[in-house]
Amino acid sequence: MLKKYNDIHGILLLNKPKGLSSNIILQQIKEIFFVKKAGFSGCLDPLATGMLPICFGNATKFSKYLTNSIKYYHVIAKLGQVTTTGDVAGKVIKKYKVNVKINNIIQTLKTFHGIIQQVPPMFSAIKYKGKPLYKYARCGINIPRKLRILTIYYINIIQYCHNFLELKIKCSKGTYIRSLIQDIGKNITMWCAHCIFKKIRNGSVCYITINKFFRYFIKKKNNNFLKNYSFFDYSSFILPIRSFFSEYPIIRLSHLESIRFQKKLYVFLSHNFIKNSIFVITNKNNVFLGIGKVNNLGILIPECILKNI
Repeated sequence: MLKKYNDIHGILLLNKPKGLSSNIILQQIKEIFFVKKAGFSGCLDPLATGMLPICFGNATKFSKYLTNSIKYYHVIAKLGQVTTTGDVAGKVIKKYKVNVKINNIIQTLKTFHGIIQQVPPMFSAIKYKGKPLYKYARCGINIPRKLRILTIYYINIIQYCHNFLELKIKCSKGTYIRSLIQDIGKNITMWCAHCIFKKIRNGSVCYITINKFFRYFIKKKNNNFLKNYSFFDYSSFILPIRSFFSEYPIIRLSHLESIRFQKKLYVFLSHNFIKNSIFVITNKNNVFLGIGKVNNLGILIPECILKNI
């Protein structure tokens, strides 16, 4: 007899450990929670650590909004070395003597504030002809990449000591931290850098560690208590979908308007709302219904609907 998958709808905030790919983590989580439908929001490099949101069930439909949100990183960069991958995993191919003052670094960082252009690194998961770029890079093949337009909201120095530069960065989606650090290093009188980094926040949700979850699972598994994943008590680890949208403004609909919205029909609003903006949509009892957009005519257009669970 086939086991029935757990019916989970929500988001797990995972503290991704160093050395594992996001996909390997995802497959392990799907096994632990015994779910059929799950995906991560925002891929982290194997050497990166920090927050990796895992979406279950209906939450996977909303993952694009998590991916589009502002990102926050804690970065440690080593000046004076260039590696093949832009991080500590790569082979050191160049070394420079570093003799730079903190004021020079501050002035350089200012030039990276605001809207910038960036070329994604070859060692990335971006696909070309169905294959990730890092697979081409491992074979020594260089693929031309298109410039991306990004926004850097701030780069704050935590400390600078013995060629190690510790930073906090707030940036838009699609920012490759390794490429950003390399570009910063090049601009500090051509001294390059490689780095390690941790994602500490995704949109409105701050980084939290859930090592408690892994300790719980390992203990249960080792003691043979967790023979059937369908009996795993996951409720204390899963956040509701709405928790990721606390920064979005809310539109509360009447009963009839809620029915139209859930049927993916336009809703003609009686009040004025900011046009061409995304909103959290609730019913009159403040129950989350989904995400909608108010167009330039003031009409609410359903974008992503939460199915009745």
